[in-house]
Amino acid sequence: MNKPIAELISTALNNEMPASEIEKLMEKPKLMELGDVAFPCFTLAKKFKKSPQVIASEIAQQLNSTLIQEVNVVGGYLNIFVNQQMVTENVLQTILREKDQYGSMQTGQGNVVIDYSSPNIAKPFSMGHLRSTVIGNALANIAEKNGYNAVRINHLGDWGTQFGKLIVAYKLWGDKEAIEASPIQELLKIYVKFHERAETDESLNEQARASFKSLEDGDEEALALWKWFRDASLKEFETIYDLLGIRFDSYAGEAFYNDKMDAVVGELKEKGLLALSEGAYVVQLEDMPPCLITKTDGATLYATRDLAAAMYRKKQYEAKKTFYVVGNEQSLHFKQLFNVIEKMGYEWSKDLQHVAFGMMLKDGKKMSTRKGKVVLLADVLAEAIETAKRNIEEKNQALEQKELVARQVGVGAVIFNDLKNNRMNDIDFSLEQMMNFEGETGPYVQYTYARISSLLEKGDFKEQAIQFDALGEYAWPVIQLLEQYPIIVQKAFEQADPSQIAKFSLHVSRAFNKYYAHSKILVEDEWKQMKLSFAFSVAIVLKDALSLLGISAPNKM
Repeated sequence: MNKPIAELISTALNNEMPASEIEKLMEKPKLMELGDVAFPCFTLAKKFKKSPQVIASEIAQQLNSTLIQEVNVVGGYLNIFVNQQMVTENVLQTILREKDQYGSMQTGQGNVVIDYSSPNIAKPFSMGHLRSTVIGNALANIAEKNGYNAVRINHLGDWGTQFGKLIVAYKLWGDKEAIEASPIQELLKIYVKFHERAETDESLNEQARASFKSLEDGDEEALALWKWFRDASLKEFETIYDLLGIRFDSYAGEAFYNDKMDAVVGELKEKGLLALSEGAYVVQLEDMPPCLITKTDGATLYATRDLAAAMYRKKQYEAKKTFYVVGNEQSLHFKQLFNVIEKMGYEWSKDLQHVAFGMMLKDGKKMSTRKGKVVLLADVLAEAIETAKRNIEEKNQALEQKELVARQVGVGAVIFNDLKNNRMNDIDFSLEQMMNFEGETGPYVQYTYARISSLLEKGDFKEQAIQFDALGEYAWPVIQLLEQYPIIVQKAFEQADPSQIAKFSLHVSRAFNKYYAHSKILVEDEWKQMKLSFAFSVAIVLKDALSLLGISAPNKM
């Protein structure tokens, strides 16, 4: 709707302002009675040397199109009422024709690499890991909806000084049988114990550094322990990923790049970028601290590994864009990383983006693995599913496949609660809030979809050729939202912001439920099938929006 109107305004201005610029300025009036679209003419005053009101009046006189029903000039605003029946017909017929392809954009081509989730081996999958996991998964889905091929990478934290700490902790306090029975919990226990003891015994940290160095040097005992920790952790992580419906194309973690770092360090030397600083090698950067490449003992760091990973991925996947979905506390690290790649002379450094996000808080405080203060994601998902099950028992005992629906609703509630927020905001974890069937929650959107599915079943809906007419005033806000879906999908990718999809699904659900409250859909009259076709169109888009977020849409709840 906005695009063709922007083109009409551009034509009225003798193409002296591109339609794309006009579209960016267009607004939605706060009140429906003011119009469907508003175009402020204030920015044109200087260019055309006329008052905004005169410019608005001149444009209004030239807007002759069947798409436009009425044009009013209010101050320097051009308020436009569109031909609602024409827009309704166009939007709904497009949705019914394209089904789940509605909103798909072909603007993107080639591979987009998304680095997300990346839990640390031998540490529990906490609520703190949820954010990267679900934001990254949604971003991959949205990238595919925009025409790209998403390469999903789980850059596991399977290397680093924490393994030196774990090896020392295992040798001092480890119980092989207990770890085999419950790997993550037992490894966490000795990891926390290490940090508690290290506060008063600095020699433990020295032992840990030495153990990690022996691991880097290929010590057989250290490598065997590392592999055991890794395999046990991955098995446990898989149960979480299965429950969340999340998949990866690669589990190449930090250790994968061990044999690829020398080449990067060599290239940095060759290009004269390495500088010696207090025994360590760094790359000096402007307006930020230097990037540390190797420590005084020769051990490598995150930056070395991430440089090797970036080089490998560019060669392997020829990525058009790479997203690093990592918490905002790592912002400096990624600025340094991208800056070093740029200094190395690689233009594709501009295609790397840090998709930062805020923290998951518990009672307003950061969760800490070192101090053992974590909320386990597995426990949260289990509790959410159990809560959904109780709701089903109370409200719909006769529901078939209760276990499946409870899983879809419980897991969906946890995912949606994260994704509805702007990713830069911190989130305070509250299971009670996320499980609410009213308000801004996943269950509310799922329930709206299930309600429509029930309506279609009761109304014996069958797809048929139909013309849309007389849907009523409460349908129009829904149509306007549905028409915006392709634009929302595009913006969500461009801004790496899945919350736009989540908020859209809430707006559509609210608008449709308002329509439903004022419209008798199942009345046997000449408009029944038309109203059901409208409801079916809403269901198609809601289901697709939920799927982009990684959430199932149950037909019954």
